[in-house]
Amino acid sequence: MTAYAENITERPSHSEKKSVFSNLKSQPADALLELIALCREDTRENKIDVGVGVFCDDQGHTPVMRAVKAAEIQLIHEQNTKSYLGSAGDIEFFRRLIPVVFGNDFKDHERLSGLQTPGGTGALRLAFDLIHAGNPNADIHYGNPTWVNHLQIIANTGLNSISHPFYNREKRQIDFDAVLDDLKQVKRGDVILLHGCCHNPTGCDFTFDQWKALSEVISQKGLLPVIDLAYQGLGDGLEEDVAGLRWLSQQVDEMIVTYSCDKNFGLYRERTGAIFVLSQNAESRKIVQSNLIASTRTHWSMPPDHGAAAVRIILENEALYDSWQTELNAMQQRISGNRQSLAKADSYFAPLLQQKGMFSILPLSPEQIKKLRIENAIYMAPSGRINVAGLTPTTIDPFVKAIQKVI
Repeated sequence: MTAYAENITERPSHSEKKSVFSNLKSQPADALLELIALCREDTRENKIDVGVGVFCDDQGHTPVMRAVKAAEIQLIHEQNTKSYLGSAGDIEFFRRLIPVVFGNDFKDHERLSGLQTPGGTGALRLAFDLIHAGNPNADIHYGNPTWVNHLQIIANTGLNSISHPFYNREKRQIDFDAVLDDLKQVKRGDVILLHGCCHNPTGCDFTFDQWKALSEVISQKGLLPVIDLAYQGLGDGLEEDVAGLRWLSQQVDEMIVTYSCDKNFGLYRERTGAIFVLSQNAESRKIVQSNLIASTRTHWSMPPDHGAAAVRIILENEALYDSWQTELNAMQQRISGNRQSLAKADSYFAPLLQQKGMFSILPLSPEQIKKLRIENAIYMAPSGRINVAGLTPTTIDPFVKAIQKVI
């Protein structure tokens, strides 16, 4: 035997070796992802999917928008490299979104930092990373209920979240007095998480007067507002949906907006978003931007390009922009039409007329929701949240009749 062979130690068996993953605990499956899988496996031809949060046309399809298709064709012909853009992504995409979000009269560019992100989720992650770096003791206050991933992202950044009353499930409307009462009790320097429009999951949005009242309390208490703007244009319209956000931006020194193009540009799988941070002054803006860049470097380094490039082309081209707006308005009208059809069919759905966007919560028990799935092939989230845009002219009637049987 050679000296080399003599020095080889016997490798321990798999059963003897302690795994690096030994201390991991199994994580609960995401309820919505489980629902999607169940719906996909269901072979019944009459199944109705109001669980997954995507816009559907009258045929139940989620089409590529015409303006997006035209922009992609232009991109194919004009793009001559796939080299990196940098951690900030497509800068012109970011710049072109500013007037969409803040208006053509926005004048605080020297205070505004931000960049392209992989979807609104990426923007939210950067937002809470930034908050944790600046003040790890800040509490994040949110109205209950909120989008479930908000809480997971906040927890993963090491921040603490505190809920306050928001939605009266019995009346199916905002309990605004409770919202204000809670905010008046929070400590200076804390964060308030708000939905810009088309609240997910309730569909209940603040009125403009309520935004003004919120702005006053936020300013007086020195709170940092984080506005999740994921559905602009699908509530009342492109301009109307951000009226409250724009008012708030004029009343506070600091503010964060996380933006998603997934819904209003139909770019779900392209993961296209942005983060906007309004700082106290130009010097603070530079510091914020440097922290955003540093954070992106450790998360995704460089964002994906295709979706942002398509949006940029649309926002640069007047004809494509007009085409996008026309189609977005049609999407908004279809969602509104579905709400009207449901309310006309049964007064049980009347509260949906006062709500906005794709989602609403029906006051159903888990047993009722399970019965709807088993007996009628209707798939909705365990909370009772439904995607109003998932219904079509041929499924509204059977959907209403199935609900009538369980309520």
